[in-house]
Amino acid sequence: MTSLILAMMPIIVLIWMMTKKNGVPSYIALPVTALFVAALQIFYFQTDLTLIWANVVAGSLSAITPISIIAGAILMNRMMCLSGAENTISRWLEGISRNKVAQLMIIGWAFAFMIEGASGFGTPAAIAAPILVGLGFPPLQVAMLALVMNSVPVSFGAVGTPTWFGFSGLGLTDNQLLEIGQQTAMIHFFAAFVIPVLALRFVTSWTEIRRNYVFILLSTLSCTIPYFLFAQWNYEFPALVGGAIGLTISVGLAKLNIGLGKVAANDNDKNVTLATVSRGEIFKAMTPTLLLIVILIVTRIKQLGIKSMLTDATEAFSVSLGSFGDFSISQALIFKLSNIFGTNVAWAYKALYVPALVPFLLVVLISIPLLKIKGSMVKQVFSETGSRIKMPFITLIGALIMVKLMMAGGENSPILIIGMAFSDLMGTNWQFASAYLGALGAFFSGSATVSNLTFGGIQQTIATTVGLQETTILALQSVGGAMGNMVCINNIIAVSTILGISNKEGYIIKRTVIPMIIYGLIAAVMSTLI
Repeated sequence: MTSLILAMMPIIVLIWMMTKKNGVPSYIALPVTALFVAALQIFYFQTDLTLIWANVVAGSLSAITPISIIAGAILMNRMMCLSGAENTISRWLEGISRNKVAQLMIIGWAFAFMIEGASGFGTPAAIAAPILVGLGFPPLQVAMLALVMNSVPVSFGAVGTPTWFGFSGLGLTDNQLLEIGQQTAMIHFFAAFVIPVLALRFVTSWTEIRRNYVFILLSTLSCTIPYFLFAQWNYEFPALVGGAIGLTISVGLAKLNIGLGKVAANDNDKNVTLATVSRGEIFKAMTPTLLLIVILIVTRIKQLGIKSMLTDATEAFSVSLGSFGDFSISQALIFKLSNIFGTNVAWAYKALYVPALVPFLLVVLISIPLLKIKGSMVKQVFSETGSRIKMPFITLIGALIMVKLMMAGGENSPILIIGMAFSDLMGTNWQFASAYLGALGAFFSGSATVSNLTFGGIQQTIATTVGLQETTILALQSVGGAMGNMVCINNIIAVSTILGISNKEGYIIKRTVIPMIIYGLIAAVMSTLI
């Protein structure tokens, strides 16, 4: 019992620090928790000090993967914003229809779906919410809609980072990751019949929803059908491609007025003049996003042969760093540090395959002359990106060190002790609570990726111990991390700040927690059918 209490204490302290009245920011709370875990490992679990240091080094280096993706996503976002491309896209989206529900679904659902697939990390709310407020929708209601809408695509956000990186430390095969992605997509697919409707209710009436339900359903399915189909053979870009296809179809449906109720003369009278943007302007502004999608598809389809080139592990250079470990670089620029401090702990970074240099940086470099961005503006794009990744970098280092240390120690590792306790408590009924543990992780960490990193090991241990299907439980963890975005403190603060909303965090959580609970129930039911 003492071991269980001490094993759970770091997570309890972390949750307390981040959710108390004057919460500690994640870039402080996670490193402090990592120190706490290290102290427990040394003084109580008596784990070998060399193994602890090896995991600290591996955890710190592992942060390079997500932070490089975040940097690439922010770099592209700032380039799109400062070049005026984002403004052009905004004006185009605003001018498609006067129907309230059509505007909310196109911008708040389909467009945000695509942006989540490309960038993730809170970008969809940052881009979509201001557009909706500009159309005259109330900021507080828009904030809640954006938080709830941005859940279904999250498991495959930022080119699948929560899936392929979030579960990277669990020793899973590529086929297992694919199976997790398939089951995750299936649960999200069925939840999507309910979630957009619940989100719309924050902004508009049930009467309006009923009048336009055919359009809502078609817009939803235009994203989720390709999303589900792509997830059957790839776990990196289902959200990106699903969102791009869904946005195109949703715009077409709105222009043809398919499934939409008639709009009265004063129905959307917000003193807003719908903008007209030429096709040439739209194509030019969308070119970076289209390039991003094309490059991702080309580099991820095995049959084209480029994926194998970018992941070629054939050693090109190696050097011994003495007791620190062995460093090597492959022909595809895979940087690897193995045998850290003489242990079996290792780290690797696939420089050409991790979606940072390719496609994000590559697309930005191509877009600079294409969009005729001035040198001073280019400098601003890079400097703003640098300033924005400082705190997330510290947060991720803390999170990854904590996770590595929680998993260290074999049979005496804190992760295994917690997993065994949960499995004894709930047994095979664990699948009904699994998604809520994932949501808890996203709630306090602000990230589905960090949630998967933090709780993936616990979920895996429980599944193995009680005899549940491992991939199904990890899929529920992934879904939980995604639905947790609805109540995530970091996301709520971010979207509130962008929209100028003050001191409404508690109000928002009390309302967005309802669709989150419903989401978890749907996930639990679906897990019994998989």
